[in-house]
Amino acid sequence: MADYDVICMGAGPTGLATAIEAKRAGMRALVIDKGCLCNSIYHYPVNMVFFTTPELLEIGDLPLVSPAEKPGRVEALKYYRKAAEHYELEVRLFELVLRVEGSDGNFTVHTRTEEGAPQSYQSRKVVVATGYYDLPNELKVPGEDLPHVSHYYTEPHAFWNQDVVVVGGKNSAADAALDLYRNGARVTLVHRDAHLGQSIKYWVKPDIENRIKAGQIQALFETRVMEITPQEAIVSNHGGEKRLPAKQVFALTGYHPDFQFIQSLGVHLDPVTCKPALDPNTLESNVPGIHLAGVVIGGRHTGEIFIENGRFHGKQIIEALNAKRMTAESH
Repeated sequence: MADYDVICMGAGPTGLATAIEAKRAGMRALVIDKGCLCNSIYHYPVNMVFFTTPELLEIGDLPLVSPAEKPGRVEALKYYRKAAEHYELEVRLFELVLRVEGSDGNFTVHTRTEEGAPQSYQSRKVVVATGYYDLPNELKVPGEDLPHVSHYYTEPHAFWNQDVVVVGGKNSAADAALDLYRNGARVTLVHRDAHLGQSIKYWVKPDIENRIKAGQIQALFETRVMEITPQEAIVSNHGGEKRLPAKQVFALTGYHPDFQFIQSLGVHLDPVTCKPALDPNTLESNVPGIHLAGVVIGGRHTGEIFIENGRFHGKQIIEALNAKRMTAESH
């Protein structure tokens, strides 16, 4: 007999929402994550404010009460901790899933704890909700692994009166450039396209455009980073090569799901979009018993799925499993 009815990989809002729905349906659920609870949100910029209103982040019918119109990172983390406590979810954190063996109705999930101890759990079904924020889209240039290069932005204070290069042209790059500028850094934004991304938040776009126009943030468009040295970022555009002094380089060029891991489960990915093969109604993949939830469904198009819509995937999966169970019991 399997230990669990459902094992959710990923303790973000989607994984937690799935486990909550399973528990409410009388199933035993386990959530496993290689990092902390809501590891992605934890690694967001310290003062980040969400794009959405509080009710769009809610899971398990628990209200998220925020004094502001849009909640921030700290409020969201507190809310998801409380949700896990309220539903008394079984959660294994800082445990890496290595592989999944077995088949529908009898899977074995093999993991390794932070201390290196092997663990394994049996489950009837598996839900993959691993997100994408822990795998940055790398620039693939020499010097990218230097200690002053980061694919995550945290806070600006240390860069007061310093030269900082921000690479990218979408939300995270625009937010970081503005925050750094407002806290006294000398910022150069480097973007490979001719214009900033269309998806930039409507209240951020005019702000960043005006700072660039006023020369308060230097911007180099149609420009690529060629190399990063301990003191400089070497960039190139139609005007030739340029050396930008850089105390810090933030390479904020987006993130992607762990496609290799998803394929290791036997799930087929589209060769172009990397979208997984799945039933749109049950979110079951081509591997019976393995379901996908959250942003991993979007493949390379990580901008299509957010907490707002990903949080409903759990309900969809559990309802499908329940219907299947009821049909089986009635025969």
